[in-house]
Amino acid sequence: MSIDGRIGWSREELATRAAMDVPDGSYVNLGIGIPMLIASHLPSDREVWFHTENGVLGLGGAPSPDEVDPDMQNAGKEYAKIVLGAASFDSALSFAIVRGGHLDIAVLGAMQVSPSGDLANWSVPGRTPGVGGAMDLVTGTKQVWVLMDHTDRDGRTKLVDHCTLPLTGLRCVTRVYTTLGVFDIAGSYFDCRELAPGVHTQTVTELTGADVAFGHLR
Repeated sequence: MSIDGRIGWSREELATRAAMDVPDGSYVNLGIGIPMLIASHLPSDREVWFHTENGVLGLGGAPSPDEVDPDMQNAGKEYAKIVLGAASFDSALSFAIVRGGHLDIAVLGAMQVSPSGDLANWSVPGRTPGVGGAMDLVTGTKQVWVLMDHTDRDGRTKLVDHCTLPLTGLRCVTRVYTTLGVFDIAGSYFDCRELAPGVHTQTVTELTGADVAFGHLR
């Protein structure tokens, strides 16, 4: 149960679960929001180089109050730490890393994801859009993971049969981590690999706007 009373993982727990799957030695971009929490929950036996679009390779987790450096922020304009051996650079080099295929995983938030791996994460009606570097990331990175709440603030599902919001990329998502479970992209359905503690298959089925299979649950 999450700290605010909802079923499934809290956002911190979700980031911890996703961090368990980040391979040792990988180069990973962390998007704004829940994905940024992964840097603070990486298992201690992993060496992972976290990249941010504002020009850091070697991002660390959130600093304690006495560790805050006003000049060190992540892409979400939050204070962050850097690890020993980190490098900083301008936006041109940062996006050359992205576009050059040098990142193993991009971890992003989303508004909608479809079973074919289509991603919508940059624009909703009534708000000023800001695509940022998401389109570059989903085309230039080997794997794209999505971390998000399973539903939006109004209770509408984010796992949908077809995206209705403006697309960031087509067939680009490889895995989705939501507050209810872990899902692989299977083309015409979501393949649920794991359920969050206390979550039942019926709940996932009811709160998902596309077909879900549970044959590979662990």
